[in-house]
Amino acid sequence: MRNILIITGSPRVGGNSDLLAEAFAEGAYGGGNQVKIFPAGRKNIGGCKVCNTCFSTGKACTFDDDFNELAELLDWADGLVLATPLYWYTFTAQIKAAMDKMYSFMYTERELKIRDLFLIACAADDEDTFEGIIKSYEAIVTYLKCDDAGKLIVPGVEEKGDVTREHLDAAKTAGFTFDMSNYMTL
Repeated sequence: MRNILIITGSPRVGGNSDLLAEAFAEGAYGGGNQVKIFPAGRKNIGGCKVCNTCFSTGKACTFDDDFNELAELLDWADGLVLATPLYWYTFTAQIKAAMDKMYSFMYTERELKIRDLFLIACAADDEDTFEGIIKSYEAIVTYLKCDDAGKLIVPGVEEKGDVTREHLDAAKTAGFTFDMSNYMTL
């Protein structure tokens, strides 16, 4: 059994990346895993100020925002999924702020248990547009010293609900088989 944390980056409730994340969670849960979703896109997380006072007040970030809630989940997780719509060829600002504040773990040399990372990204654009986020994701995998559990890249979806049953089934399957390497473009 795994502890899988899904961080979503969309500020739009019920958007395509949310639907894909929920389908992934359903599959992962069906595979016997514990799953928690953290909607970073709708949380109040400011950027990292590099004050280097991380964990000095009993919480990950001295500046009290919703990252401290996420920090507890990061401590719990051994699998991490980043689910985001594509904004300017990469993650949304909201999910990026959450990832930036993970600095608190690196600065204090607190080891994360995350062994596997998975990317879910969708956009109205074609597949070529995802090159930036894929490169960023691959660098994150290397930096966190974890395994690339796969990517689900979904081009051609813009309006809420544009994801198809095929997209959702692929996300659910990826969740169910989280420990295996996956790469899907639909």
